[in-house]
Amino acid sequence: MQSACKKDVTEAAPVITSVRNYAASPADTLVNSLTTGQWVVLVGHNLQDAVQISFNGVPANINSIMFSDTSAAVLVPAVIPFPSVPAESLNTIRYVTRHGSTTFTFGIVAPPPSITSISNENANAGDSVYIYGLNLFFISELTFAGTPITDYGTAVDGTAIGFILPTLSQGGPVMITTKSGSASTTFNVNDPTTGALCNFDNVNTFSWGTGTDNSSVNFPGNRGSYAVLNNDVLPAGEGSWWNWQRSINTNDVQWLPVDSLSVPIDQYAVKFEINVPNAWSGTSIYVLRGNSFDYMARYEPWQGADGTVVPFKTKGWHTVTIPLSTFRTNEGKGTAAADLTTLLGSSAKGSVNIHTKNFSASPSASGLQAAVDNIRVVKIK
Repeated sequence: MQSACKKDVTEAAPVITSVRNYAASPADTLVNSLTTGQWVVLVGHNLQDAVQISFNGVPANINSIMFSDTSAAVLVPAVIPFPSVPAESLNTIRYVTRHGSTTFTFGIVAPPPSITSISNENANAGDSVYIYGLNLFFISELTFAGTPITDYGTAVDGTAIGFILPTLSQGGPVMITTKSGSASTTFNVNDPTTGALCNFDNVNTFSWGTGTDNSSVNFPGNRGSYAVLNNDVLPAGEGSWWNWQRSINTNDVQWLPVDSLSVPIDQYAVKFEINVPNAWSGTSIYVLRGNSFDYMARYEPWQGADGTVVPFKTKGWHTVTIPLSTFRTNEGKGTAAADLTTLLGSSAKGSVNIHTKNFSASPSASGLQAAVDNIRVVKIK
């Protein structure tokens, strides 16, 4: 006699019935469309054990997704190459589990463009310039310092625009208009004087530490004079920044207007142009206000986020942007300054000091030869 029976269980394929905003109630409302970089909650059945979720054919990162059988919170990919998405993949959410798959038709729209950086904000006519950001496609208008740019190339995923810089007549912002909206920079390009602390020419507060030059032989594409940092391979922990060509030190300057000290610290950044003709890794460049060493920001473009080291060099001049919110204690690795007054003092004055050091416990992998120009503090938000 059989004393018990066992029910056969068949796992079902996933089903999506709706999409909700990822927010606490009552803001977790149904949405009619979604866009890149947006958190949403997919609602349905049999959503546990997802192995892939795609939007317009682009897989989302599901490592940290919060699943239940009836919902899945997911971050829509930040980059979707809308112009190259096949017609059959447009406006689709593809959900795959170990037990099946489903395709849900839903509006996925390209958001307005955004600009994250510009390869050289003070380039010369004839130089190659690249604008980096997101959703840089379907462009209807592009201007650089007020000059229309009509001949350009775009990355297929909308993350970059490249062009040859024409002759410019003025300084001004970068402006981009697309089918989805527009974006512009808060700061000006082709403008070496606004917010300038030292450009080694008409704003020359340079005091000591290294030499200056205006030759186009070693650092072609220069715009007037510049300072040169130069050191050979450095022993472990070597930080003798006071030695010849190891630092750039200015006289006291006004970093920003006193009445700007109340704005959030991440709205301002130190910027400068740099030219590194040879592969560089190991030596760190760091920036200080004054000589207290309370806060510093380290510039280490050869240091990857995952800890890997990739030697760095530039093709001509390259703009460096260091937000003031990244100045930290403990040799640039500790606590960030809480506000602008904490970092700059009540007068917002002090020298600009750009030093070099090998912070590691091993000799630097290379020496460093770099030209630096147009040191400035500008509003970036």
